[in-house]
Amino acid sequence: MKKLISLVTISFLSISLFAQQATWKVDKAHSKLGFTITHLSISDVDGSFKNFDATITASKADFSDAVFELSADVASVNTEMEMRDNHLKGPDYFNVEKFPKLAFKSTGITSAGKNKYKLTGNLTIHGITKPVTLDLVYKGTIENPMSKKPTSGFQISGTIKRTDFDLAAKTPSAVLSNEVKIIANGEFTK
Repeated sequence: MKKLISLVTISFLSISLFAQQATWKVDKAHSKLGFTITHLSISDVDGSFKNFDATITASKADFSDAVFELSADVASVNTEMEMRDNHLKGPDYFNVEKFPKLAFKSTGITSAGKNKYKLTGNLTIHGITKPVTLDLVYKGTIENPMSKKPTSGFQISGTIKRTDFDLAAKTPSAVLSNEVKIIANGEFTK
């Protein structure tokens, strides 16, 4: 009987330790938050946000219950052209003085195949919050050989419409596509 009670206790402790929620922090040196928009219907222009933060909370090893949270300083927008970056920060586009942050918080995650998920959540840009669905790929978890900490890799991608967020609303889609591709690659450390 003592053995049975010990076995049940050990099993319960193992399950509860596995089910504990863990927080994972983004490794900014090995992560990027980027976007692509089409200019004049013929070429793509890439950009990124240099200053951002992200966390994941999850209790399952495969991250199937994960909650992703991200925020970025819009003034850190970088398209590798200072004149364009300054224009993007102004009132015609992001209006960083009035809306200095963009944010995303997931509200659900569903399986879309092995290590692939559909990530739903609320995206806030330019003071407007809209629900979005993004593609999430879980690239695995390893022990980082340098820090010796568990490190996981993810890629999030999807397409949003700039007009949904009142960005460059007066600019025709022949000049700037309404569709903006988002891609975020990240390493997260437990």
